[in-house]
Amino acid sequence: MATVILKNVSKSYSPTSLAVKNVSLEVEDKEFMVLVGPSGCGKSTTLRMIAGLEEASEGEIVIGDQIVNDVPAKNRDIAMVFQNYALYPHMTVYENLAFGLKLRRYPPREIERRVQEAAEILGLGSPQMLKRRPKELSGGERQRVAVGRAIVRKPKVFLFDEPLSNLDAKLRVQMRMELQKLHNRLQCTMIYVTHDQVEALTLGDRIVVMKDGTIQQVSDPVNLYENPCNRFVAGFIGSPPMNFLTGKIIVQNGDYFFQDKAIKLRLLPQHHARIAPYRDRDVTLGIRPEDIYDKIFALDARPEFTITATVDVLEVMGSEIFLYLNAGNNSFVARVSNQDAAVANQDLQVVFDMSKAHFFDARDDKAIF
Repeated sequence: MATVILKNVSKSYSPTSLAVKNVSLEVEDKEFMVLVGPSGCGKSTTLRMIAGLEEASEGEIVIGDQIVNDVPAKNRDIAMVFQNYALYPHMTVYENLAFGLKLRRYPPREIERRVQEAAEILGLGSPQMLKRRPKELSGGERQRVAVGRAIVRKPKVFLFDEPLSNLDAKLRVQMRMELQKLHNRLQCTMIYVTHDQVEALTLGDRIVVMKDGTIQQVSDPVNLYENPCNRFVAGFIGSPPMNFLTGKIIVQNGDYFFQDKAIKLRLLPQHHARIAPYRDRDVTLGIRPEDIYDKIFALDARPEFTITATVDVLEVMGSEIFLYLNAGNNSFVARVSNQDAAVANQDLQVVFDMSKAHFFDARDDKAIF
C-alpha cells in the first residue's frame, strides 16, 4: 500500500473557474479517507486528479514515493470504483473480474487465483454466480463485482467515487458494512468520495469536508461532529443538522447570556473567557437537535436554560420524534423520545444543554467554541 499526498493542488477549467483551490492533504498508508461535501464542491475532481483522469493545473500529487502528475492513469497503480458500476454487459461475473488482469497479460493460473480470492471475499464465489451476466444481478451484486474488479488488481490505492449512490437505502447500509469489512481485511489505502455525511461518518478513519473547491476541515468523525471549525461544517455534519440561532451576547451581573427577541440563555462559567470578546456583538448559537429537551424530560431544567417555543410540525420517526419549533426570529428542531406528548401549535417549554452549545462569529462563521 502507499500514502497519497496532495501539495497545493488546484484545478481550473477556465481563467475564471477554479474547481479545486490549493488543496493540501496527506492520506496515510492503510487509511480510509472520506471526501465529503455538497455537489460541486470539488471532491470528485480531486479524486479524478489522483486517479489521473484529470490533469492538475497546479501543485503536486504523490503516490507512495513518486510524483505522478505526468504519469498516465494506467501506470499509477490505483484502482477506481465508479458510481455507475461500469460493467461489461456481455461478459460474465468471472470475465468482468478477470478482464483487467488479462489486459495486463497475467498468467491464466494467477488470474484464476486472484478472481477466486476476490469473489470469495465479496460473497460472489459460487460457480453459478460467476457465470451470471450483469443483467441477472441485483444492484448490490453489481456493485460487488465493480469492487471485486478493483480488488483483483491489488493496487497501491483504492479510489471510490460515490459507489453507493445508485442503491436503495437498505442496500446502502449493507454495502457500507461490507466496505468496512473489506478495508479491515485488506488493510489498504482507500479514498472514498460521497455527498452523504452519514456514509462519511460511518466509513472514514478521517473525513475531509470540502466546500467551493477548498478543504474546510480534516478530522476523525467524532472530533468533526463535536468540534466543527466553522458554521458550514457544523451544519453539514449531523442528521438532522445542527440548529443555528442568531442573537447577541450580553452581560448582566457578571453572567453572560445569549439573547434574542424571545430567547435568553445563560452561558456556563467555563465559556466566559472565550465569549468575552464578543460582548454586545451578534453571534450564532449552534446546538444539535438531540441537545434540546422537553422540560418535562430534562434532567436540569433551570429557568436560565429554558425557553418557550411554539411547535409547528411533528415528524414521527418511530423511536423518536423531531419537533420543529420557533421562538421569536429563530426556528429550530428538537429530537425527543416518542414518549413526548407534544402536539402541533402548542407552546412548549424546552431546555437547552448549554454544555453542548457552539458559538460562531456572525461576521465570518468561524467557531468561537
